[in-house]
Amino acid sequence: MSEYPSLTRALAEGLVNVLWFVESCEDEQMDPDDAVRVLEDAAHLLSGLSAGQRGELLDLLDAMAAEETDPERREFLEDFPEGFGLVDEPA
Repeated sequence: MSEYPSLTRALAEGLVNVLWFVESCEDEQMDPDDAVRVLEDAAHLLSGLSAGQRGELLDLLDAMAAEETDPERREFLEDFPEGFGLVDEPA
């Protein structure tokens, strides 16, 4: 049996894992220009989600952050919605 309750959760976990890796890479691990391009491409992709899809992803990110034991990764998850354009930036 899968450890994920849904395909959406599994894909969200996979996306977050990749973006967390890219975000936390040192320059020796990944070219900074390539890292920025990957992060911007992900933000662009996420900007095309419907309101319902966006809400579902936000709920998943909240659940993932609540379950996370690594403080740095939890902070990444908590900042993810704003950082990747899923919510409006605070005024």
